[in-house]
Amino acid sequence: MLQIRSFATSVLSLFFLAAPISALSQAAPSNRTPVLVELFTSEGCSSCPPADALLAKLDHDQPIQNAEIIVLGEHVDYWDNLGWHDRFSSHQYTERQNQYSARLGVDGVYTPQMIVDGTDQFVGNDSSHAHRSIASAAQKAKLNLSLSRPVVDARKISASVSLPASSVSSSRVELYAALVDPTDITDVRNGENGGRRLQHVGVVRNLQRIGSLKDLAAGPLSFSLNAPGDANVVNMRVVVFAQLNDQGTVLGAVVIDVKP
Repeated sequence: MLQIRSFATSVLSLFFLAAPISALSQAAPSNRTPVLVELFTSEGCSSCPPADALLAKLDHDQPIQNAEIIVLGEHVDYWDNLGWHDRFSSHQYTERQNQYSARLGVDGVYTPQMIVDGTDQFVGNDSSHAHRSIASAAQKAKLNLSLSRPVVDARKISASVSLPASSVSSSRVELYAALVDPTDITDVRNGENGGRRLQHVGVVRNLQRIGSLKDLAAGPLSFSLNAPGDANVVNMRVVVFAQLNDQGTVLGAVVIDVKP
């Protein structure tokens, strides 16, 4: 397990929105409450494959009865100079992990790290902790976000996100959209995982802030994401989530396949 100290420090109040509880939904359309599970991982880290396998099991089995588990695999770049360059890595995800570490009081960053709904962090292969954390998160009311059917134009994927008219509106809540590979496989040739075939799920290929919750007061918010050149566009997923400023609590999430 590699640890790198974070240089950022911040204190964030987990103040929830001053809004009527009627503005929130306790269940997704599937009668499950969406829970966002982020895994910070790397193909260069020998401790990460068990965490990748746990993320895949959570995604496939959906083992928490009342939770719709939405997974994001975010590959950090600080392993890339240690023998193997992870083709999915991005410094953007390293910075996102740094911000979480500062806010959650973690002494530096490490892989694998799992974070549930922006509030609970733990070693990414800890199955028992993951189940407890997801079950707890699924008990909380969430914003009832919905997504339109994505439209594909070459490598650009467009959609819109909306909320019921009675829902809360706040500029303190940011909206993010992610373009995700449901599954990927890499034959690693060098580094700590040299000679291994690694399997990933929910690999984030593009993550963008698309606005704030306040923007939805006027109606659906349209956005577009560009897929990388090596992605199989029609097999991708779009994930949109609402998160308190400064990477606070995730207040809602929704996922849709690009291909109907």
